Formats: sequence, structure tokens, C-alpha cells
Amino acid sequence: QVQLVESGGGLVQPGGSLRLSCAASGSIFIIYAMGWYRQAPGKQRELVATITNSGSTDYADSVKGRFTISRDNAKNKMYLRMNSMKPEDTAVYYCHGTVRPSALLPTRRDFWGRGTQVTVSS
Repeated sequence: QVQLVESGGGLVQPGGSLRLSCAASGSIFIIYAMGWYRQAPGKQRELVATITNSGSTDYADSVKGRFTISRDNAKNKMYLRMNSMKPEDTAVYYCHGTVRPSALLPTRRDFWGRGTQVTVSS
């Protein structure tokens, strides 16, 4: 089994910064794409940013120029640096990864973390 655990959430003032981390552990042969998603109260979960295992990135328009996604493949970790934060960034942020657990089988599976709360408020 694979576990994804987010950390780094909290309360930040508008204009402030936070860095989220996601640590993957368990039966991992390769982690393909990883991403951050968020869900605000009363809204559907939405994509924030994604990164492939070769480092190609993509961002939601709402966070372009403010958020930066990165990953450390050797440590099976992913990060999200959030700058110039706005109240509308308030949400639970989830880590996602597409993982091939075994070298013996080509099967890939999607895994999710439990989320970390980010609140932007003065």
C-alpha cells in the first residue's frame, strides 16, 4: 500500500506565504504524475498544480505566477510554495500521486492524501 501525507498547512494573512509538503511512503516503484488539489467549503475539488516525474508542470489559471510546484524524486516528496496568498485560496489541500507499486507489474494506481487545511484571513 502507498500513503501520501500532507503537511505545512495553517493560517496565513492575505499576501503571505506557505509551503506545503507531501511525503509518499510504502510500496513504491515509480511515482508518475503528482499534483495538488484543493476543496473549499461548498465547492468541488479542483486542480491546483501538477508535475510529472520529469519535472513538467501545469497550473490552474487562478494560481499561475503565485504558486510553484516541485518534487524530489529521490525522497518521494512533493512541495507547493504559495506566495501572495488570497482569501480565496482558503481550502483543504490534497496531495495526489499516480504510482506504480511494483517493478514486477505494470499496474498504476491513484492515491490521495487526507488533506491539510489552509486558511487565508486577517
